Amino acid sequence: MEAGLLRVLRAAEAASRWHVAQRRKGEAQEPYINHLLEVARLVGDATGGRDPDLVIAALLHDAIEDCEIAPATIEAEFGADVRALVQAVTDDKALPKATRKQLQIDHAAGKPRRAKILKLADKTSNLRAMAASPPANWPVARRLEYVEWARAVIAGIRGTHAELEALFDAAAVQAETAARG
Repeated sequence: MEAGLLRVLRAAEAASRWHVAQRRKGEAQEPYINHLLEVARLVGDATGGRDPDLVIAALLHDAIEDCEIAPATIEAEFGADVRALVQAVTDDKALPKATRKQLQIDHAAGKPRRAKILKLADKTSNLRAMAASPPANWPVARRLEYVEWARAVIAGIRGTHAELEALFDAAAVQAETAARG
C-alpha cells in the first residue's frame, strides 16, 4: 500500500470515531459516516484518486464544526494542507445560522479550487440525502428552500468541475422532485 492510501484509511478511522454518535437528519437516521464516505468518494472520483489530501479533507470536513476537533489536531495528524482544506469549508458556529448560510453563498467564489470541489461534493451528498430520506420534521417549503440555498452556494463556484457540477444538478432536481412529491 502507498502512503497516501494509509493516510486516507487513518482519516476514515478518525472520522468514524469522531462522528460515532451522529446520525443524518433524515428519517432513515443513517450513520453520519455514510455522508463523509460519500463525499470522500465523490472527491476521489472527481480527482481521479490523485489528491489524497483532498479525500482526507472530505472525510474530516465536518470535524471542526460538528465534533469540535481543533484545527491543530487535524494538522498534527494529517498535515497543514488537510487542515487548511477543512477550515476552508467550515462554518463559524458562533454566528447565527442565517449568517452562516449567507456567508457560504458570499464566499464560495473566493475559495481555492480544491475547496470548491469539496463543497460541490458535500452539497451533492446533502441533496441526495434530502431526496432519499428527508428530515421528518421538515415541511416541503423548508426542503425546497434548502435546495435553492444549495444552488445559490454552488452558483458561486460554477466552472470548477463539470462532472461534479452535473452530479450536483441531478441531485438538486431529485431533491426538488422528491419534496414536491
